[in-house]
Amino acid sequence: MARILVVDDEKNLRLVVQKELARIGHEVEVAMNGEEAWGLLEDRDFDVMLSDINMPKLDGMALLRRLSENLADPPEVIMLTGQATVETAIEAMKLGAYDYLTKPYRINELTMLVSQAAEKHELKTDNQRMKAQIQRTSSSMPDIVAESPQMKEILRLVKRVAPSDTSVLITGESGTGKELIAQAIHRLSDRSDKTFIDLNCAALQDTLLESELFGHEEGAFSGAGKRKLGLFEIADGGTLFLDEVMEMPPALQSKLLRALETRTFFRVGGVKKVEVDVRLVAATNRSSRQAVEEGVFRSDLLYRINSFEINIPPLRERREDIEPLARHLLKQIASPNSPDLAQEAIDSLVSYKWSGNVRQLRNCLERAVLLCDDGRITRRELAPEVVYERSEPKVSVSYGEPSEHSTNGFQNASPTSLKDIERQQILHALEKTGWHRGKTAELLGISPSTLYRRLREYELDAS
Repeated sequence: MARILVVDDEKNLRLVVQKELARIGHEVEVAMNGEEAWGLLEDRDFDVMLSDINMPKLDGMALLRRLSENLADPPEVIMLTGQATVETAIEAMKLGAYDYLTKPYRINELTMLVSQAAEKHELKTDNQRMKAQIQRTSSSMPDIVAESPQMKEILRLVKRVAPSDTSVLITGESGTGKELIAQAIHRLSDRSDKTFIDLNCAALQDTLLESELFGHEEGAFSGAGKRKLGLFEIADGGTLFLDEVMEMPPALQSKLLRALETRTFFRVGGVKKVEVDVRLVAATNRSSRQAVEEGVFRSDLLYRINSFEINIPPLRERREDIEPLARHLLKQIASPNSPDLAQEAIDSLVSYKWSGNVRQLRNCLERAVLLCDDGRITRRELAPEVVYERSEPKVSVSYGEPSEHSTNGFQNASPTSLKDIERQQILHALEKTGWHRGKTAELLGISPSTLYRRLREYELDAS
């Protein structure tokens, strides 16, 4: 089906053409002159326009010229006339007309030409989308490791919801793999042969986010040198994944809600309505109920995107996944010669709390791959916080001010326990600063050189 505009001042002729084209499945609108046609062209997109040349107010050649000069994505134009000349044919082709028909013409000839023109316009649009998609193409989705009961249940839910067009909200802490679940939903859906487009709503400024999501017209704002297709348009027929959706500004939330409800939107600076067929999958690491209560997210938009919710538990709550996930990540990081994991390293990985979840685990393994010898990762190659965090008891002693939970401090510690307490306190400070040595020294109230000496003395400097 193509969207076709028929422009002719002869009422009977345009109605016959409209009826015949609609009969074979096209969506057809009509206009009696160029001015009326231009109003329709400004309001919506068409794939093909059939236009008479001799018309009152604005003739076909003037309409074709205006269309080629003012529309960034004009329809393919077939010129129709009862007074054909070589000069007008050449002029029409120079202005971008697809073809030229002389009245009277056979309806079969016209319908075949319309189909060819519509196919050309579709190829041009697909080419635009493909170019935009290539710029955003990421690597193919890795397999999802699911040894724990929680992850097996999540994959069961994914398989149930994927074939539908239901909007899905994926919740969970940062680094748990929400985007992988979104990709799995897309790959198991009927839209798998179409595009999967992702956007992090927290990564862009408010004004840029609207342009990235809905696109903009040429001259819409300073620096908008040409029309840009938005991700909603690029994802037409496929899936749009909005990560950190709760960070979207309130003004843009209302536009997103309307786009989801009507399946239409306007580009920034545009007056022409764009129609899309997009499935939305969203993700957030925030509490949706809290975001609504605090007024940072619209409740009606939440109901629209949260038709089906999937919650991914943090890695520390599904420790069965840690070892197979670590081996899987090592193959990605160091394939084909990925190192082996010693049992002591596995024990440390499984025991650690992983506040950064899978993302933190991957970073830890990347470091270990660089440091390991003989194709084997031991505890020595792991990040110090992973090695030492699990076995040391927490104490409430600090440098400087005594802790409110401890009245003894360092003063009453015995010589044999002083080093243990100091070592643990350094570890605690390192964890609070993300193992930033300068900030740790400042937090402890000691010089960086003193801290470095202590790290070597207590064998905490694994780098």
